[in-house]
Amino acid sequence: IHNLDMINAGANIIDVGGESTRPGSKTVLTNVEWKRIESFVKNFKKKHKKICLSIDTRKSEVMVKAINHGADLINDVSGFNYDNQSLLRLKKYNVAKVLHHMQGTPNSMQNSPKYKNVLLDIYDFFENSIKKIDNKKIVIDPGIGFGKNLKHNLTLISKISLFHSLGF
Repeated sequence: IHNLDMINAGANIIDVGGESTRPGSKTVLTNVEWKRIESFVKNFKKKHKKICLSIDTRKSEVMVKAINHGADLINDVSGFNYDNQSLLRLKKYNVAKVLHHMQGTPNSMQNSPKYKNVLLDIYDFFENSIKKIDNKKIVIDPGIGFGKNLKHNLTLISKISLFHSLGF
């Protein structure tokens, strides 16, 4: 029902996930994560063909299952680093990806995050990560609040245009 309210309010993308990535959250087993979203994912495109279905997961098995049921976008908060099979398994699908930056894991990311230079460190992360992605259907997300303190977040927000030079 919440997704219908969002669509009726004009949402073009619905992002769904079965594992919390809030600070301090614990990893969920792959089968548990899929069970949490399975019914929603399997039925979404039957009712909402024109709405982008984004899957928020760090696990390649969940990514592939969701793509096989019409998912349009994969949103991995780990930057495709949690599951070393993710990019390899996604090569056969022409699916868009959110390349997200996060320092650490959801469980540890807010334990005193440190950067030499938050802007340049994240820029370098994106530059190196983009090279690993076969198709260039990429959205970059600097991960405000994901392994950053208030100063890091404010710097990123105020200088966000730096990332435009990456072309995504």
